[in-house]
Amino acid sequence: MKTPIQDLIEIIKKRQEDDEAMPFMYNDKIIKLAESLLEKEKEQMRLIYEGLLQNVGTSIQQSDLPTFEQYYNETFNTKEK
Repeated sequence: MKTPIQDLIEIIKKRQEDDEAMPFMYNDKIIKLAESLLEKEKEQMRLIYEGLLQNVGTSIQQSDLPTFEQYYNETFNTKEK
């Protein structure tokens, strides 16, 4: 699974590779902007995750739950292949 910003970055990069007939001179700037927004998106997700953890009942041990970084990295495949 990818975040919407990760999808956007991938679409722009693919379009940059595939569409040689029409140059997209702003693609690099758009990719840099999207990558900068990726950190903001991740921070918003972290705040939501932490808010949910604060509201978890005693029936679930928080120590059994992954940290946000573990959850994010596993869910959104942030490791480059």
